[in-house]
Amino acid sequence: MDLILWRHADAREAREGEPDADRPLTPKGERQAKRMAQWLNHHLPDTTKVLVSPTRRTEETAKALDRKYKLSAQLAPDQTVDALLGTVRWPDAKEPVLVVGHQFTLGLTAAYLLAGATQPWVVRKGGIWWLRLRRRESGDEVVLHTVLTPDQI
Repeated sequence: MDLILWRHADAREAREGEPDADRPLTPKGERQAKRMAQWLNHHLPDTTKVLVSPTRRTEETAKALDRKYKLSAQLAPDQTVDALLGTVRWPDAKEPVLVVGHQFTLGLTAAYLLAGATQPWVVRKGGIWWLRLRRRESGDEVVLHTVLTPDQI
């Protein structure tokens, strides 16, 4: 199974009285999303399932892919690693899954899968962490396939 964790691109700060979920991408964030989406579209299999947190900034990031996606409340900023892993059906999903979500959950998830403990690892804005589960006779292993930020493309 491949699990690609994509942190939303740069978003503006919330204005007074504005809900956090309503924050849009900045022009820089729009460029970051387009750059990463172009790279992802060249590397993701067509069968990749795209799941997106129900916030404006994550949805705007996902729209840059120009693929079908599904919003999931289990990927909202206040959700847990367990909620994310349950939503993507880790480790049993048959197709690759791309999650467009938020720091801290994405960083905690990467740390949990790679190091076995939830630690505050940072996924940079607009960046991806591509994890791959390999099934072996000696036991499953999680491999870090790619870490990429928009400014590296």
